[in-house]
Amino acid sequence: MLDKPTTSPDTARATATDNSSNQPAPKPILIVLHQPQSTPSHVGRTLRDMGHVLDIRRPRFGDSLPETLEHHDGAVIFGGPQSANDPDDFIKAETDWIDVPLRESKPFLGICLGAQMFARFLGSKVSFDDGDRVGIGYHPVEPLAPAVNDVEWPTTVYQWHREGFELPTGAELLVRADTAFENQAFQYGSGTAIQFHPEISYQQVCRWSGNSPHRLSMPCAQDRPTQLRHHLTFAPTVHRWRAAFLKNWVRPSGR
Repeated sequence: MLDKPTTSPDTARATATDNSSNQPAPKPILIVLHQPQSTPSHVGRTLRDMGHVLDIRRPRFGDSLPETLEHHDGAVIFGGPQSANDPDDFIKAETDWIDVPLRESKPFLGICLGAQMFARFLGSKVSFDDGDRVGIGYHPVEPLAPAVNDVEWPTTVYQWHREGFELPTGAELLVRADTAFENQAFQYGSGTAIQFHPEISYQQVCRWSGNSPHRLSMPCAQDRPTQLRHHLTFAPTVHRWRAAFLKNWVRPSGR
């Protein structure tokens, strides 16, 4: 089926070639979202700043996924309120589709739900904590991966999830935590899974914590004022790392 990126003809022509350097311009990045109002937030902003058009699709609402990433520089599946274990057709379709970037050695990034889909695709278990503990708010993690372009991985990151994943066989653990959800990031082939939210903005913290007060009473959830205060403290470090990570992630020499 013919892919229909969400870009205008003028934008598509502008991305075909970078005349100033006489080099092919960056190709679009496929963005998969799960809510009508969802955005790629700071991840999307960083990718746009790098010159990429964002090809945004929502399979939950009928958008198709490409049969190849030949015309894309990479793909990101973001989070959502769903579970990777849900029986919905779009969950299964997105999970199965992860084979495309892996097979073609294209950069793939799964964030939160996207990371859990990736783990499940690789045969790992995705599940709730037996004690009903959750990951909500800014929490400490332990990076195991080396710095990216001299920028260290963050040690305090924003979480918003109730499920976690086992480390897939053959995957490299990049970040761990001393919580109910030990596995926080892994690398497998050309794909990276990140349980936490590097895209998070202050507005999203306000919205998520304000719209779901019942979640904040769950075990290990952080209260709303602390989340907002910690965002102002820890987000700048996450922003610096995210910019370095994405530049390395999308660059062929960085894989």
